[in-house]
Amino acid sequence: MMMADKEITTLGHDTTMCGDPKSWFPMRVTYSRELKVKAELDRLKIENFIPMTYQVMDADTEHPHRELVPAINNLIFVHSTQERISYLKQKNEVLEPLRYILDQTAQEAHTIMTVKDRQMENFMRVASMTDNSVMFLNDEWVIGKEGKHVQIMGGVFEGVKGVIRRVKRCKRVVVELKG
Repeated sequence: MMMADKEITTLGHDTTMCGDPKSWFPMRVTYSRELKVKAELDRLKIENFIPMTYQVMDADTEHPHRELVPAINNLIFVHSTQERISYLKQKNEVLEPLRYILDQTAQEAHTIMTVKDRQMENFMRVASMTDNSVMFLNDEWVIGKEGKHVQIMGGVFEGVKGVIRRVKRCKRVVVELKG
């Protein structure tokens, strides 16, 4: 736990009993500096993930082109300990823009959001596909459309678990990160 201005911040779940004190932290990065932060985390050999997608740039010009860009602006997932991330945020100027995301669904106030390893593995497998078969949706597309839980049994997404949902008039398997 950390003390910050007399407020206690706690982790979303305890992983110390598992022998791996690292957790996946979804973090905001201010001013769209997620690729710069990713490069620094890679240099420090800290596991991280930014979901990427192709976007058509300069579409209304003579030379439109596809460019690989972050699929969700200002978001990076960092796999480390809260203590190490906090230390690096204070000591490394490039990592200073990282901001913890608080878990709004937690019963305790000021709980930092974490993602379970299995959920993150599913998300990374699906989000790593940069073709048009993957869509990134916000809450308004999936809220209130509960479906059947499934596990994909073949193909590039074999083993991924998700929920069948109707999105844009088609049935799709949705991989969700809670919170």
